[in-house]
Amino acid sequence: MTTATQGILDGMPDPEPTDYQTWAAEVRPAFVTVARSRRRHWLTWQIRREYKLPEAPDPAHDWGRLMSQLAADGIVRHDGFGHTLDRSVVNAWRGTRDARKGRVA
Repeated sequence: MTTATQGILDGMPDPEPTDYQTWAAEVRPAFVTVARSRRRHWLTWQIRREYKLPEAPDPAHDWGRLMSQLAADGIVRHDGFGHTLDRSVVNAWRGTRDARKGRVA
């Protein structure tokens, strides 16, 4: 006897990743793309909204963890501060010179 499994229905959103590594691998390319552009002073939540990125498994910590890793990898650097939709202050970012020249990813 075989069991059938139902696939994801058309029109339904894909399930969000449940572990950090899977999620980070999925969202990192969007941040690398933005870092390679000449865009200045962007906020993490703006990129999440523009690229329709999935929410992090642990939103309170994983977004900061991702940005710290991108900074450690030489892809982004701190560029002051900005505001969230609720007017909280958060870090702003920009791509590094190496990212804009395609030397890091």
